[in-house]
Amino acid sequence: MIRYALVCEHEHPFEAWFGSSNDYDDQLARGLLECPFCASREVRKQIMAPAVAGTKAERSEPSPEAQAKMRSMMMETMGKVRAHVETTFDYVGDTFAREARAIHEGRSEDRGIYGEASPREVKALVEDGVKVAPLPPAAAPKPKQQLN
Repeated sequence: MIRYALVCEHEHPFEAWFGSSNDYDDQLARGLLECPFCASREVRKQIMAPAVAGTKAERSEPSPEAQAKMRSMMMETMGKVRAHVETTFDYVGDTFAREARAIHEGRSEDRGIYGEASPREVKALVEDGVKVAPLPPAAAPKPKQQLN
């Protein structure tokens, strides 16, 4: 696994893990990389210093089992964040951008909201100083176990 420090066109820094540098290149080319703060798809690598192991310690890649456990823990945590938002915030549907701006400007009650917005709407909100963040994806349904 390779960890890249990334940044979007609005200079929002974030990190992402990839199976290889080719995976990063492929996802970037297909437009699959997205800033978790503003949903911009204009993403690039930041300059990073390589991690060089000293003579006292030897670094190795995590085992496939450890990688799977890390992914599982990350998905579980993201699922908890999403569940918290869905149970405690107001769902405003496709009026999210309008309502977020109204809250920011003091024209609407200050409260947590979630809903849908286009990349253009998100970009305009960020440019105007409205704090927004993407909601983690919904967990994939667990496969049904077959009875023998």
